[in-house]
Amino acid sequence: MTDRGALPPKLYFRIGEVAGLVGVEPHVLRYWEREFRSIRPTKSAKGQRVYSRRDVENLMKVRELLYTEGFTIAGARKQLSGSRSAAPLAGDETAETGVEAAAIVAPEVVPTTDPPSVDGGRAHVSSQLRELRDELQAFLAELGG
Repeated sequence: MTDRGALPPKLYFRIGEVAGLVGVEPHVLRYWEREFRSIRPTKSAKGQRVYSRRDVENLMKVRELLYTEGFTIAGARKQLSGSRSAAPLAGDETAETGVEAAAIVAPEVVPTTDPPSVDGGRAHVSSQLRELRDELQAFLAELGG
């Protein structure tokens, strides 16, 4: 993992660069995006995630809280929101194994109230399915090897 002060002198980063800087796999970054409101990368015209320096700094904080200090996702979320009542759990799987237990839980699916338009909806759903497939393949690869 790279020190916060050692970020390259850039304003924006792609997911592969961020994964290397933070020291986690890209699928973990995508999971953390869903869990932490402070991490909101934008999308390029090609649909690729583009992280700001602030996003990268927040991701480094999240990694520190989860992997080094042993917080749970909920505890890290409270810690980042300013609540000091959050504390690491003594028997937390993250602290003992270095594996983020919550990362293996399937993402929550929230149905939308408005159905997607016929022409743009299929492309959007197809894109989401491809992303989900890639995340599952990465997860399975971690389990297998």
